[in-house]
Amino acid sequence: MLIKNGKIYTMAGMIYENGSLLIENGKIKQIGENVEAPCGVEVIDAEGGWILPGFVDAHSHLGTHEANMGFEGNDTNEATEPITPQLRAIDGINPQDAAFKEAARGGITTTIVSPGSANVVGGQCAAIKTYGRNVDEMVIREPLAIKIAFGENPKRVYKEMEKMPSTRMAIAALLRQTFYDAQNYQGQKAKAVKDGKPFAIDLKLEALLPVLEGKIPLKAHAHRADDILTAIRIAKEFNLPLILNHCTEGHLIADYIRESGFPAIVGPTMSANSKIELSNKSFITAAKLIRAGVKVAITTDHPVVQIQYLPLCAGLAVREGLGLEDALRAITINAAQIIGVADRVGSLEVGKDADIAIFDGNPLQTLTQTLFTIIGGEVVYQRRV
Repeated sequence: MLIKNGKIYTMAGMIYENGSLLIENGKIKQIGENVEAPCGVEVIDAEGGWILPGFVDAHSHLGTHEANMGFEGNDTNEATEPITPQLRAIDGINPQDAAFKEAARGGITTTIVSPGSANVVGGQCAAIKTYGRNVDEMVIREPLAIKIAFGENPKRVYKEMEKMPSTRMAIAALLRQTFYDAQNYQGQKAKAVKDGKPFAIDLKLEALLPVLEGKIPLKAHAHRADDILTAIRIAKEFNLPLILNHCTEGHLIADYIRESGFPAIVGPTMSANSKIELSNKSFITAAKLIRAGVKVAITTDHPVVQIQYLPLCAGLAVREGLGLEDALRAITINAAQIIGVADRVGSLEVGKDADIAIFDGNPLQTLTQTLFTIIGGEVVYQRRV
């Protein structure tokens, strides 16, 4: 397939005002101003539109919290015990969720599906494509991170059960105990292997070993400034990689977040202030964090904000001071880098997956239409006039 006659934002440093892009075997083969189409190749004429890498939503519950399904289609939270690292998001994703089609229609080609935030440790996240019938074939990387949560959600869930945690102190204490248990388990397992002795696998603690080994990060649900700092404190105590998720009051402590070295996934901002900890929610957060030197992605937290409105969320951040290219990076290459899948998606570069979105103009503006969405070199959405 050849895509031609469009303004190509590669998100890798180059912008081609009238560029072309050649796809072969689901990968990007060539990109530039003058790319020739081999004989018989399908040609898409972008007609002066914008060509970008498919958008990446760095945090959602797509397929686990299904559209219009109520309890029967909501598999986001196992809110029965606070520590559940053994849960895997892929076991709750339904690719038949109608929201997948809306994601493709919005130009979103990759998302990270996370367990919810009812539990202190919620489970394992997965990066998936937004098109397919079998989740195993949609996966880019899994497990991608371990979801943990601070603040009002676990407090509320377990206070109603009259069990720990009902305070922020208890959330932090449970996390610390969990990581000490995982460290002990890690040592016992290593000794058993060295001695050639049998060892009983504990799924809960086994799931935490990649975090202790630095292979995958914690992904911390934290809205309030003090919760963000607690997440940083615990990650530093145990020398663990961390992604700050939501980071609602991040603009109030941008310097501390920069010093931590951890990235932030900001949002959902285009939503109601439904909790006390959202009182300082603002579209200025992304701009202030980026200016401070923090790597930032923007999220919808679908279904809190429907996933197809990811570019609109980025556009509203532009209205509040975020630069256009920074906003585009926050839903493409930054998001891909933060979640560890930038080797395949997030920018238009030779050898990467041919996940591409074509628009009739600036995708961050409300009147812009998606013309084509392409995943793995296959057209999965085409606007019909």
